[in-house]
Amino acid sequence: MTGSSKRKSTLVADNRYGRKSTAAAPKTASKNKLKPKPAAQSKAKRPRKPQRPRRGGILGFFSAVARWILRLIWVIISRTVLVGFAVLALIVGYLYTTLPPVEELLDGRASGSVTMLDNRDEVFAWRGDQFGGAVTAENVSPHLKNAVIATEDKRFYKHFGLSPRGIASAVRINMSEGRGPLSGHGGSTITQQTAKLLCLGEPFDPSAGKTEAEYEAECRRGSLKRKAKEAFFAMAMEAKYSKNEILSIYLNRAYMGGGAYGAEAASERFFGKSAAELNPSEAAMIAGLLTAPSTLSPTSNLERSRNRAATVLRLMADQGYLSEEEAAVGQANPAELSEAAEARAGGYFADWVMSTGPEFFTRNTTEDVIIRTTLDQRMQQAAVDGLNAIFDTKVSASSKAQAAIVVMSADGAVRAMVGGRKTKVSGAFNRATQALRQTGSAFKPFVYAAALDLGYSPNDLVDDSPYCINIRGSGEWCPKNYTNRFVGQTTMTNALAQSLNIPAVKISESVGRETVSAVASQFGIKNDLAAGPAMALGASESTLIEMTGAFAGILNGGSSVTPYGLVDLRLRGDAEALMGSGGGIGERVIQEGAAGQLIYMMEKVVSEGTGTRAKFGGRQLAGKTGTTSAAKDAWFIGFSADYVAGVWMGYDDNTPLKGVAGGGLPAEIWREVMMRVHEGVPDRPLPIVAPAPAQVVFEGGVNEVAPIDQAVPVQQVPQQQQQRPASFIDQVLQDIFGNSGGGNGAPAPNEGER
Repeated sequence: MTGSSKRKSTLVADNRYGRKSTAAAPKTASKNKLKPKPAAQSKAKRPRKPQRPRRGGILGFFSAVARWILRLIWVIISRTVLVGFAVLALIVGYLYTTLPPVEELLDGRASGSVTMLDNRDEVFAWRGDQFGGAVTAENVSPHLKNAVIATEDKRFYKHFGLSPRGIASAVRINMSEGRGPLSGHGGSTITQQTAKLLCLGEPFDPSAGKTEAEYEAECRRGSLKRKAKEAFFAMAMEAKYSKNEILSIYLNRAYMGGGAYGAEAASERFFGKSAAELNPSEAAMIAGLLTAPSTLSPTSNLERSRNRAATVLRLMADQGYLSEEEAAVGQANPAELSEAAEARAGGYFADWVMSTGPEFFTRNTTEDVIIRTTLDQRMQQAAVDGLNAIFDTKVSASSKAQAAIVVMSADGAVRAMVGGRKTKVSGAFNRATQALRQTGSAFKPFVYAAALDLGYSPNDLVDDSPYCINIRGSGEWCPKNYTNRFVGQTTMTNALAQSLNIPAVKISESVGRETVSAVASQFGIKNDLAAGPAMALGASESTLIEMTGAFAGILNGGSSVTPYGLVDLRLRGDAEALMGSGGGIGERVIQEGAAGQLIYMMEKVVSEGTGTRAKFGGRQLAGKTGTTSAAKDAWFIGFSADYVAGVWMGYDDNTPLKGVAGGGLPAEIWREVMMRVHEGVPDRPLPIVAPAPAQVVFEGGVNEVAPIDQAVPVQQVPQQQQQRPASFIDQVLQDIFGNSGGGNGAPAPNEGER
C-alpha cells in the first residue's frame, strides 16, 4: 500500500509537470527551477489573487464617489497642465519672434547726453542720459561681471529665466515684513530685470501722451498681470539670446546714478576710466548702485556708496569670485572718485553753459553732444578754496549768508564760477547768474567812464559838500556819504577811491543820466536802470556775471564784453562743430584812453581807497567796492592785467549783513581767490593811462592845479570844456535844476564804503 501510494504521488507530479518518466521527475523539476517560464504560461497558471470585497452600504458609496472625484481631478489637472504648457509655448514662441537682434537693445535711451570739456579738452561734466558706448559681458572687467552676478542673481547661469527659489524667498520676506506678496522684494533674476528694462518690448512713444517719466513708472509697475508677462518675456529672452548676451543688455541699459546709463558711462563718470579697467573696489561700487542708483550714487553720498560696495565685496568672496584676502584689500582701499565726479558734474558753471546753448542741443537733445567750454579747473578750485578760506575762518558757522564768485578773462571767457556756498551741486539756484541784486557803489565806475569819455580828467576837482535835489513826486533828496562827513574839494580819482556819493551824483547829473545809462548798458548791464539821480549810486539791479563782464570791458580798453562759457558744440563722432561761441569782445563803448584813465582811478581804490584789503603780492590791481542800503548786498569787483573777478555777498532773503561792507569780506574773498588764480602767472602791469596835470578855472584864468588840501573852492572843468564858466559842474547843475530840483525816480541808499 505504501509503495502504491508513492507511485500515485509520482504520477500526479509527472502529470503536473508534463513528464512521462517517473525516474526523471526530480531532475527535471530541478532544471525547471533554473529556467524562467514564459510570461503567458506563468500568467495562465498563476492563481488569481482574491479580490477584496467592496464595501457595501453608505461607506462604500462615498468611497466610490471619492475615488471618482480624485480620478476626475487628476484628469482635469493633467489636461490643464498640458494645455498650459501648450499655451505657454505659444506665448513664449510669439514673444521670441518679436525680439530684435541683441545689438539693437544695447542703447535704450529716449534722449541724448551732453559731455562738457574744459579749456584743456578734459571732461569735467555731463548732463542728460549719458551713454559711454556699448560693452559686452566678455569685454568688461571680470570683476564687474562677477560683482553684478554675485549681487543681483548668483544662479544666473543655472536657471531658465525664472528662479522659483528666489520668488518664494521674496514672497516669504515680503509677508514677514507686513507687505503684500508682490510688494517690496521681487526675487527677480537678471533676465527678468532686463525684461523690465526693455519695458517688456514696449518702446517709448512720445506721441502716446505720456512723459518719459510716466512711461518708465509704468514699466516698473509690479501688478500681477505685468509680473506674468515679465515671466513670459524672460523665458523668451532665454530662448532667443545666450546668457552673456542677456547680461550684456543689462550692463548697457541699467541706470547707475548720476545720469549714467550703462556700465561704461558709470565707469567714465565716476572713475574716469573704461569699464574694462575697473578694479574690484570700483566694480563693487558700480554693481552696488543697481539696487538704488539715485540714493547710492557716489556723487550724492560717497560714504553710503562705499558701504554698499563693501557688502558687494563680501558677497563676491562668499561666492568664490574673490579670495578673503582680496576682499579685505578692496574694503580697506575703497574706490576713489575722479576729479570730474568730485566736482559734482560741473556744478554752477555746467548749469550756466547748458542754459546758454540752444535747448534742442542741450536740455532736449536726442543726440550725444560734446561742448567745449572756457572752464579752467585749476581756477575753479581756486574760487572754491578762496571762498571756503574766508567762510571757515571769518564767518560764523551758523550764518546763512551766501556768496557768489565769477572769474573771467578780459574777453569775457568765464574761467570759474561759484553760485553759492554749496559748491558741489547741480540744478541749484545760481547767485552768480540768476540773482538780481542792487549794485551799490560798484556801479560808480560807469559814471566816471561816461565823464572821462566826454573829456573829464581823473584830476578834475568836484565839491563834496551837502547837496540836495528835489525829485518830482518824491520831494527833496539829500545824498550822504557812508561816513556822514564831507571832504570838500577833491579830485575825481579820490572821490572814486573813497567811494564818495555826492561827487558821483554831481558828475552823473553833469554828463547826463541818459549818457551814464547808455554807457552802463553798452558795457553789459542789461536790466532796466533807475531813472532818477540815485542811479549814480547803484540803485539799479544787476547780476554778478553782468557786472564782472562790464568790468572786463574796462580792462580790455573800453569795448563791450559778452561773458561766455561755450566755445563750440558738436555731435559725438563729428569732426566739425555745429556752432561756435556766442560771446567775446563786442563794440567799443568808451575811448581807449578814457578806459586807461578809469583803470588809473580804479587802481587807487585798491592801493589807497576802500579796497585795500584786496591787495596781494605787490601786483597792480584795480577794482571797486559796493555796499547797498542797510548792507543787504556787498560787492567787490576788480582785475589784474590778466583776469577779472567779481564777488557778491548777502542773504537770499535780503537780511542785512552785520558789519560787512564791500571793502571787507567780499574784498578778502576776492584776494584769496585771485591769489590762487595767479599762482604761476607772471606779474604784468595794468594798462593804465596816467592823466595829464589838471588845471583849475580861476576867476582870472587857467593855472596849474594846487594840491588837494590847498585847492581853492572853485570847480575844475574838463580840459576840452575849459572855456566854460567857472564852477562848471555846480553851474550846470544849477542851470538844470535851479532851486526847485528835478528828475525822477526813487532815491538810492546813502552809501560809500570804508
